[in-house]
Amino acid sequence: MALYIGVMSGTSLDGMDIALIEMGAGITLLATHYIPMPAALRSELLGLCASGPDEVARCAIAENHWVELAAQGVNALLAQQQLSPHDIRAIGSHGQTIRHEPAQGYTVQIGNPALLAELTSICVVADFRRRDVAAGGQGAPLVPAFHEALFTGEHEHRAVLNVGGFSNLSLITPQNPVAGFDSGPGNVLLDAWIQEQRGELYDLNGQWAASGQVEPLLLKALLSDPFFQTKGPKSTGREVFNLNWLKHHLFALPTFPTQDVQATLLELTALTIVESLQAAQTHTDELLVCGGGAHNAALMTRLAQLLPQTRVNSTQIKGVDPDWVEAMAFAWLAHCCLENIPTNRPSVTGARGLRVLGGIYPA
Repeated sequence: MALYIGVMSGTSLDGMDIALIEMGAGITLLATHYIPMPAALRSELLGLCASGPDEVARCAIAENHWVELAAQGVNALLAQQQLSPHDIRAIGSHGQTIRHEPAQGYTVQIGNPALLAELTSICVVADFRRRDVAAGGQGAPLVPAFHEALFTGEHEHRAVLNVGGFSNLSLITPQNPVAGFDSGPGNVLLDAWIQEQRGELYDLNGQWAASGQVEPLLLKALLSDPFFQTKGPKSTGREVFNLNWLKHHLFALPTFPTQDVQATLLELTALTIVESLQAAQTHTDELLVCGGGAHNAALMTRLAQLLPQTRVNSTQIKGVDPDWVEAMAFAWLAHCCLENIPTNRPSVTGARGLRVLGGIYPA
């Protein structure tokens, strides 16, 4: 029995998820801690997702601030559970993605693991994506292997959908190796649009989207993006789908009511998930949803409408809290690195072969 901590800060930049797991016969979530992302740090990290002045220094300062926040959260979780650093075998830290360009041969997650090890006195495993990219892969998504470990074992065609800033699918079948890919935007455009139009961080339950009508002209324009025509291993990020991308399309079209734009963005997320799933797997018995999107009632309803032959449920139905799957995954990835277990899946990322992922920073 060993204890691990996973630290995840996703593309939505809403906050930091910190999960404590126990690795025994299975994978058990023991405790969690959430820290909202301070507005100043969120703004700085968002600014690093595009080119700008003095990036190297800004990046170094921002990642140290990110690590200070992560260490504060880890130490709070330890205190809450009455544990010491010696009780934890390792922290698996995803870091913060600021660039993801696998076609150019790079992906960048910042998060100074040396400083995190120093501030927590715990071994840190980090930098999980670059080894897969080095092996010719997309470096993403990395969670399908974890989804396979958590949700396999029944004679069904199952898919696990993570809807964070972006959406990714893992396909788990009794006879084939796990497959997976990014299907496109998850919450990233929905969040960006409501933040600009209404000053709200996200669309609670998808209520604003549900109040609008889908605009077919806008939907057609958005679906014309080359990413949606690509088949096979693929991943995406803010480099492609962002507020400027949306505005570029809006400028070329008549003016639509703001709630109709939101309704269309939700339809874009739902349609691209379903089309990707159906193209990859003709029949799916169950779709298990995790990430923030699992709480978006309008999105969950639309997915169920588009997939009448499939049971659409939150991962909660399997006893796994949908908000903590990714943080748990990075704790598990740290365990696998220390045990020398490969965790990329060439069927998912397109890498040349199985690789052990992560760099180790001893306590």
